[in-house]
Amino acid sequence: MNTELLEALDTLEREKDISKETMLEAIENSLIIACKNHFGKSDNIKVEINKDNGEFRVYAEKTVVEEVEDATSEISLVDAKMIDSKYDLGDIVNVEVKSKEFGRIATQSAKNVILQKIREEERKVIYNQYYGKEKDVVTGIVQRQNGRKISINLGKADAILNDVEQVKSEVFMPTERIKVYILEVKDTPKGPRILVSRTHPELVKRLFEAEVTEVKDGTVEIKSIAREAGSRTKIAVWSNNPDVDPVGACVGMNGARVNAIVNELRGEKIDIINWNENPAILIENALSPAKVVSVEVNEEEKTARVVVPDYQLSLAIGKEGQNARLAARLTGFKIDIKSESQARELGGLEEETMSESQFEEE
Repeated sequence: MNTELLEALDTLEREKDISKETMLEAIENSLIIACKNHFGKSDNIKVEINKDNGEFRVYAEKTVVEEVEDATSEISLVDAKMIDSKYDLGDIVNVEVKSKEFGRIATQSAKNVILQKIREEERKVIYNQYYGKEKDVVTGIVQRQNGRKISINLGKADAILNDVEQVKSEVFMPTERIKVYILEVKDTPKGPRILVSRTHPELVKRLFEAEVTEVKDGTVEIKSIAREAGSRTKIAVWSNNPDVDPVGACVGMNGARVNAIVNELRGEKIDIINWNENPAILIENALSPAKVVSVEVNEEEKTARVVVPDYQLSLAIGKEGQNARLAARLTGFKIDIKSESQARELGGLEEETMSESQFEEE
Protein backbone atom coordinates (compact mmCIF):
# COMPACT_ATOMS: atom_id res chain seq x y z
CA MET A 1 0.00 0.00 0.00
CA ASN A 2 2.75 2.44 0.96
CA THR A 3 4.79 1.49 -2.13
CA GLU A 4 1.77 2.14 -4.36
CA LEU A 5 1.27 5.54 -2.69
CA LEU A 6 4.86 6.59 -3.37
CA GLU A 7 4.60 5.38 -6.97
CA ALA A 8 1.41 7.40 -7.45
CA LEU A 9 3.12 10.50 -6.01
CA ASP A 10 6.11 9.98 -8.30
CA THR A 11 3.76 9.75 -11.28
CA LEU A 12 2.00 13.00 -10.30
CA GLU A 13 5.34 14.73 -9.92
CA ARG A 14 6.59 13.46 -13.27
CA GLU A 15 3.48 13.91 -15.41
CA LYS A 16 1.76 16.91 -13.82
CA ASP A 17 4.76 18.59 -12.18
CA ILE A 18 3.09 18.46 -8.75
CA SER A 19 5.72 18.08 -6.04
CA LYS A 20 5.67 15.03 -3.78
CA GLU A 21 5.98 17.28 -0.70
CA THR A 22 2.82 19.15 -1.68
CA MET A 23 0.83 15.93 -2.03
CA LEU A 24 2.14 14.49 1.24
CA GLU A 25 0.96 17.69 2.90
CA ALA A 26 -2.44 17.23 1.26
CA ILE A 27 -2.63 13.64 2.55
CA GLU A 28 -1.77 14.89 6.04
CA ASN A 29 -4.56 17.48 5.88
CA SER A 30 -7.02 14.90 4.55
CA LEU A 31 -6.32 12.60 7.50
CA ILE A 32 -6.84 15.44 9.96
CA ILE A 33 -10.16 16.32 8.29
CA ALA A 34 -11.19 12.64 8.35
CA CYS A 35 -10.51 12.57 12.10
CA LYS A 36 -12.59 15.69 12.57
CA ASN A 37 -15.49 14.15 10.65
CA HIS A 38 -15.16 10.90 12.58
CA PHE A 39 -14.49 12.16 16.11
CA GLY A 40 -16.03 15.63 15.91
CA LYS A 41 -12.77 17.52 16.50
CA SER A 42 -9.21 17.55 15.24
CA ASP A 43 -7.39 20.10 17.43
CA ASN A 44 -5.40 17.36 19.15
CA ILE A 45 -4.81 15.20 16.05
CA LYS A 46 -1.25 14.84 14.76
CA VAL A 47 -0.04 13.11 11.60
CA GLU A 48 3.45 11.80 10.93
CA ILE A 49 4.42 10.73 7.40
CA ASN A 50 7.69 9.09 6.46
CA LYS A 51 8.63 10.61 3.09
CA ASP A 52 11.05 7.79 2.32
CA ASN A 53 8.78 4.76 2.64
CA GLY A 54 5.30 6.32 2.64
CA GLU A 55 4.36 5.02 6.09
CA PHE A 56 2.09 7.30 8.08
CA ARG A 57 0.90 7.40 11.67
CA VAL A 58 -2.12 9.24 13.01
CA TYR A 59 -2.46 9.83 16.73
CA ALA A 60 -4.50 11.91 19.15
CA GLU A 61 -2.88 13.82 21.99
CA LYS A 62 -4.91 12.99 25.14
CA THR A 63 -4.52 14.25 28.67
CA VAL A 64 -4.37 11.68 31.48
CA VAL A 65 -7.27 12.24 33.93
CA GLU A 66 -8.86 10.39 36.85
CA GLU A 67 -12.31 10.39 35.26
CA VAL A 68 -12.83 10.82 31.51
CA GLU A 69 -15.40 13.42 30.48
CA ASP A 70 -14.30 13.94 26.87
CA ALA A 71 -13.05 10.74 25.25
CA THR A 72 -11.66 12.62 22.22
CA SER A 73 -9.13 14.57 24.30
CA GLU A 74 -8.85 12.67 27.59
CA ILE A 75 -7.70 9.21 28.69
CA SER A 76 -8.09 7.53 32.05
CA LEU A 77 -5.05 6.84 34.19
CA VAL A 78 -5.79 3.09 34.00
CA ASP A 79 -5.82 3.08 30.18
CA ALA A 80 -2.70 5.27 30.06
CA LYS A 81 -0.85 2.85 32.35
CA MET A 82 -1.75 0.03 29.95
CA ILE A 83 0.09 1.91 27.20
CA ASP A 84 3.08 2.74 29.41
CA SER A 85 3.39 2.49 33.16
CA LYS A 86 5.36 5.75 33.35
CA TYR A 87 2.28 7.92 32.64
CA ASP A 88 0.69 9.87 35.51
CA LEU A 89 -2.17 12.35 35.91
CA GLY A 90 -1.78 15.44 33.72
CA ASP A 91 0.60 13.76 31.26
CA ILE A 92 -0.02 13.86 27.48
CA VAL A 93 -0.40 10.48 25.83
CA ASN A 94 -0.16 9.88 22.07
CA VAL A 95 -2.99 7.47 21.30
CA GLU A 96 -2.76 5.98 17.80
CA VAL A 97 -5.83 6.40 15.59
CA LYS A 98 -6.50 3.60 13.13
CA SER A 99 -7.64 4.98 9.78
CA LYS A 100 -9.55 1.72 9.26
CA GLU A 101 -11.96 2.96 11.91
CA PHE A 102 -13.03 5.94 9.84
CA GLY A 103 -16.56 5.86 8.54
CA ARG A 104 -17.60 6.13 4.91
CA ILE A 105 -18.27 9.88 5.11
CA ALA A 106 -14.94 10.59 6.77
CA THR A 107 -13.11 8.50 4.17
CA GLN A 108 -14.91 10.23 1.28
CA SER A 109 -14.07 13.64 2.76
CA ALA A 110 -10.39 12.69 2.94
CA LYS A 111 -10.49 11.53 -0.69
CA ASN A 112 -12.14 14.80 -1.79
CA VAL A 113 -9.47 16.86 -0.02
CA ILE A 114 -6.72 15.03 -1.92
CA LEU A 115 -8.50 15.32 -5.29
CA GLN A 116 -9.18 19.02 -4.71
CA LYS A 117 -5.51 19.59 -3.91
CA ILE A 118 -4.47 17.79 -7.09
CA ARG A 119 -6.78 20.02 -9.15
CA GLU A 120 -5.53 23.18 -7.42
CA GLU A 121 -1.88 22.26 -7.92
CA GLU A 122 -2.49 21.31 -11.53
CA ARG A 123 -4.12 24.70 -12.18
CA LYS A 124 -1.24 26.45 -10.39
CA VAL A 125 1.38 24.59 -12.44
CA ILE A 126 -0.37 25.42 -15.72
CA TYR A 127 -0.83 29.07 -14.68
CA ASN A 128 2.85 29.45 -13.78
CA GLN A 129 3.88 27.78 -17.03
CA TYR A 130 1.92 30.19 -19.23
CA TYR A 131 2.42 33.23 -17.01
CA GLY A 132 6.13 32.78 -17.74
CA LYS A 133 5.28 33.03 -21.47
CA GLU A 134 3.28 36.25 -21.13
CA LYS A 135 4.36 38.83 -23.76
CA ASP A 136 5.82 36.03 -25.89
CA VAL A 137 4.77 34.11 -29.00
CA VAL A 138 3.59 30.49 -28.86
CA THR A 139 2.19 28.05 -31.39
CA GLY A 140 -1.38 26.90 -30.90
CA ILE A 141 -3.98 24.76 -32.65
CA VAL A 142 -7.32 26.26 -33.65
CA GLN A 143 -10.08 24.43 -31.77
CA ARG A 144 -13.41 26.05 -32.43
CA GLN A 145 -15.17 29.36 -32.87
CA ASN A 146 -17.47 30.55 -30.07
CA GLY A 147 -19.40 33.46 -31.51
CA ARG A 148 -16.73 36.01 -32.37
CA LYS A 149 -14.10 34.35 -30.18
CA ILE A 150 -11.73 31.63 -31.32
CA SER A 151 -10.47 28.96 -28.93
CA ILE A 152 -6.78 28.12 -29.40
CA ASN A 153 -5.25 25.04 -27.75
CA LEU A 154 -1.74 25.76 -26.48
CA GLY A 155 -1.03 22.25 -25.22
CA LYS A 156 -2.03 22.12 -21.56
CA ALA A 157 -4.53 24.97 -21.72
CA ASP A 158 -6.87 26.75 -24.12
CA ALA A 159 -6.44 30.41 -25.00
CA ILE A 160 -9.02 32.95 -26.18
CA LEU A 161 -8.52 34.97 -29.36
CA ASN A 162 -11.05 37.77 -29.00
CA ASP A 163 -12.63 39.54 -31.96
CA VAL A 164 -10.61 42.75 -31.40
CA GLU A 165 -7.36 40.76 -31.46
CA GLN A 166 -8.17 39.03 -34.76
CA VAL A 167 -6.99 40.19 -38.17
CA LYS A 168 -10.21 40.73 -40.12
CA SER A 169 -8.85 39.17 -43.30
CA GLU A 170 -7.73 35.96 -41.60
CA VAL A 171 -9.92 32.86 -41.59
CA PHE A 172 -8.83 29.82 -39.60
CA MET A 173 -9.91 26.23 -39.90
CA PRO A 174 -10.12 23.74 -36.99
CA THR A 175 -6.81 21.90 -36.30
CA GLU A 176 -4.85 24.63 -38.08
CA ARG A 177 -1.56 25.60 -36.39
CA ILE A 178 -0.97 29.33 -35.88
CA LYS A 179 1.35 31.56 -33.88
CA VAL A 180 -0.21 33.93 -31.34
CA TYR A 181 1.11 36.58 -28.94
CA ILE A 182 0.15 36.01 -25.29
CA LEU A 183 -1.34 39.26 -24.03
CA GLU A 184 -2.33 38.27 -20.51
CA VAL A 185 -2.62 35.25 -18.24
CA LYS A 186 -5.16 35.47 -15.41
CA ASP A 187 -5.50 33.02 -12.52
CA THR A 188 -9.14 31.96 -12.04
CA PRO A 189 -10.87 29.21 -10.00
CA LYS A 190 -11.50 27.33 -13.25
CA GLY A 191 -7.88 27.52 -14.32
CA PRO A 192 -5.74 30.08 -16.16
CA ARG A 193 -7.55 32.43 -18.55
CA ILE A 194 -5.16 33.14 -21.41
CA LEU A 195 -5.78 36.02 -23.80
CA VAL A 196 -3.87 36.01 -27.10
CA SER A 197 -3.53 38.31 -30.10
CA ARG A 198 -2.78 38.19 -33.83
CA THR A 199 -2.83 41.99 -34.23
CA HIS A 200 -0.30 43.16 -31.61
CA PRO A 201 2.89 44.80 -33.00
CA GLU A 202 4.96 42.71 -30.59
CA LEU A 203 3.86 39.60 -32.51
CA VAL A 204 5.93 40.80 -35.47
CA LYS A 205 8.87 41.66 -33.22
CA ARG A 206 8.85 38.22 -31.58
CA LEU A 207 8.63 36.52 -34.97
CA PHE A 208 11.77 38.38 -36.08
CA GLU A 209 13.51 37.34 -32.86
CA ALA A 210 12.66 33.71 -33.62
CA GLU A 211 13.61 33.88 -37.30
CA VAL A 212 16.65 36.20 -37.27
CA THR A 213 19.65 35.03 -35.23
CA GLU A 214 21.14 38.53 -35.10
CA VAL A 215 17.96 39.92 -33.55
CA LYS A 216 17.77 37.09 -31.02
CA ASP A 217 21.36 37.55 -29.83
CA GLY A 218 21.06 41.35 -29.67
CA THR A 219 23.42 42.19 -32.53
CA VAL A 220 20.50 43.77 -34.38
CA GLU A 221 17.91 45.73 -32.43
CA ILE A 222 14.34 46.51 -33.46
CA LYS A 223 14.17 50.13 -32.33
CA SER A 224 10.60 50.89 -33.36
CA ILE A 225 7.64 49.17 -34.92
CA ALA A 226 4.33 50.38 -36.38
CA ARG A 227 1.67 47.99 -37.58
CA GLU A 228 -1.72 47.90 -39.24
CA ALA A 229 -2.46 44.22 -38.79
CA GLY A 230 -3.27 42.25 -41.91
CA SER A 231 -2.07 45.03 -44.21
CA ARG A 232 1.35 46.48 -43.49
CA THR A 233 4.10 46.80 -40.86
CA LYS A 234 7.12 49.08 -40.70
CA ILE A 235 10.07 48.28 -38.47
CA ALA A 236 13.20 50.34 -37.83
CA VAL A 237 16.34 48.31 -37.12
CA TRP A 238 19.85 49.16 -35.94
CA SER A 239 23.06 47.15 -35.61
CA ASN A 240 25.61 47.56 -32.82
CA ASN A 241 28.13 45.77 -35.02
CA PRO A 242 29.38 47.88 -37.97
CA ASP A 243 30.07 44.70 -39.95
CA VAL A 244 26.43 43.59 -39.76
CA ASP A 245 23.83 45.15 -42.06
CA PRO A 246 20.64 45.23 -39.93
CA VAL A 247 18.24 45.41 -42.87
CA GLY A 248 20.05 42.66 -44.75
CA ALA A 249 20.10 40.43 -41.68
CA CYS A 250 16.33 40.78 -41.27
CA VAL A 251 15.61 40.25 -44.96
CA GLY A 252 17.84 37.20 -45.26
CA MET A 253 19.26 35.47 -48.33
CA ASN A 254 16.86 36.07 -51.22
CA GLY A 255 14.35 37.38 -48.67
CA ALA A 256 14.04 33.99 -46.95
CA ARG A 257 13.81 35.34 -43.41
CA VAL A 258 11.30 38.11 -43.97
CA ASN A 259 9.26 35.92 -46.32
CA ALA A 260 8.88 33.29 -43.60
CA ILE A 261 7.37 35.98 -41.34
CA VAL A 262 5.19 37.36 -44.14
CA ASN A 263 3.83 33.85 -44.73
CA GLU A 264 3.05 33.44 -41.02
CA LEU A 265 1.17 36.77 -41.14
CA ARG A 266 -0.79 35.63 -44.22
CA GLY A 267 0.81 38.03 -46.71
CA GLU A 268 1.09 41.16 -44.54
CA LYS A 269 3.64 43.53 -46.13
CA ILE A 270 6.71 44.36 -44.04
CA ASP A 271 8.94 47.39 -44.65
CA ILE A 272 12.34 47.17 -42.92
CA ILE A 273 14.26 50.44 -42.62
CA ASN A 274 17.49 51.63 -41.00
CA TRP A 275 17.13 53.40 -37.65
CA ASN A 276 18.95 56.72 -37.29
CA GLU A 277 19.34 59.03 -34.30
CA ASN A 278 18.93 61.97 -36.67
CA PRO A 279 15.13 62.38 -36.90
CA ALA A 280 15.30 63.89 -40.41
CA ILE A 281 17.14 60.84 -41.78
CA LEU A 282 14.86 58.50 -39.82
CA ILE A 283 11.74 60.15 -41.29
CA GLU A 284 13.23 59.95 -44.78
CA ASN A 285 13.90 56.25 -44.28
CA ALA A 286 10.44 55.68 -42.76
CA LEU A 287 8.68 57.05 -45.86
CA SER A 288 10.32 54.36 -47.98
CA PRO A 289 9.74 53.31 -50.74
CA ALA A 290 9.05 56.97 -51.62
CA LYS A 291 11.97 59.25 -52.49
CA VAL A 292 12.38 62.38 -50.38
CA VAL A 293 13.72 65.77 -51.50
CA SER A 294 13.98 67.44 -48.09
CA VAL A 295 12.91 67.12 -44.47
CA GLU A 296 12.46 70.00 -42.01
CA VAL A 297 12.16 68.87 -38.39
CA ASN A 298 10.91 70.68 -35.29
CA GLU A 299 12.12 68.42 -32.48
CA GLU A 300 10.41 70.42 -29.73
CA GLU A 301 6.97 70.16 -31.31
CA LYS A 302 7.69 66.71 -32.76
CA THR A 303 6.61 67.80 -36.22
CA ALA A 304 8.24 67.46 -39.64
CA ARG A 305 7.60 68.92 -43.09
CA VAL A 306 8.62 66.65 -45.93
CA VAL A 307 8.98 67.56 -49.60
CA VAL A 308 8.83 64.82 -52.23
CA PRO A 309 8.93 64.86 -56.04
CA ASP A 310 5.53 65.46 -57.61
CA TYR A 311 5.34 61.95 -59.04
CA GLN A 312 6.17 60.47 -55.63
CA LEU A 313 3.46 62.24 -53.61
CA SER A 314 0.86 59.48 -53.81
CA LEU A 315 3.52 56.86 -53.04
CA ALA A 316 4.75 58.80 -50.00
CA ILE A 317 1.23 59.19 -48.69
CA GLY A 318 0.23 55.65 -49.56
CA LYS A 319 -3.20 54.13 -50.08
CA GLU A 320 -5.65 55.91 -47.76
CA GLY A 321 -2.65 57.61 -46.14
CA GLN A 322 -1.22 54.37 -44.79
CA ASN A 323 2.47 54.93 -45.64
CA ALA A 324 2.56 58.38 -44.04
CA ARG A 325 0.49 57.21 -41.07
CA LEU A 326 2.81 54.27 -40.32
CA ALA A 327 5.89 56.48 -40.81
CA ALA A 328 4.49 58.95 -38.28
CA ARG A 329 3.86 56.19 -35.72
CA LEU A 330 7.26 54.65 -36.35
CA THR A 331 9.17 57.91 -35.83
CA GLY A 332 6.93 59.59 -33.25
CA PHE A 333 6.66 62.74 -35.43
CA LYS A 334 3.60 64.35 -36.97
CA ILE A 335 4.50 64.41 -40.65
CA ASP A 336 3.20 66.88 -43.27
CA ILE A 337 3.99 65.82 -46.84
CA LYS A 338 4.09 68.19 -49.82
CA SER A 339 5.08 67.79 -53.42
CA GLU A 340 7.78 70.04 -54.87
CA SER A 341 5.21 72.07 -56.78
CA GLN A 342 3.13 72.54 -53.65
CA ALA A 343 6.20 73.62 -51.72
CA ARG A 344 6.97 76.29 -54.34
CA GLU A 345 3.54 77.78 -54.04
CA LEU A 346 3.30 80.77 -51.73
CA GLY A 347 -0.21 79.97 -50.55
CA GLY A 348 -3.61 78.61 -51.41
CA LEU A 349 -2.63 74.96 -51.37
CA GLU A 350 -2.55 74.44 -47.63
CA GLU A 351 -5.70 72.39 -47.82
CA GLU A 352 -3.89 69.86 -50.00
CA THR A 353 -1.23 69.21 -47.34
CA MET A 354 -1.59 65.70 -46.02
CA SER A 355 -0.79 65.09 -42.37
CA GLU A 356 -0.76 62.04 -40.12
CA SER A 357 -3.39 63.58 -37.87
CA GLN A 358 -5.76 63.96 -40.82
CA PHE A 359 -5.29 60.30 -41.70
CA GLU A 360 -6.13 59.28 -38.15
CA GLU A 361 -9.40 61.18 -38.28
CA GLU A 362 -10.31 59.49 -41.55
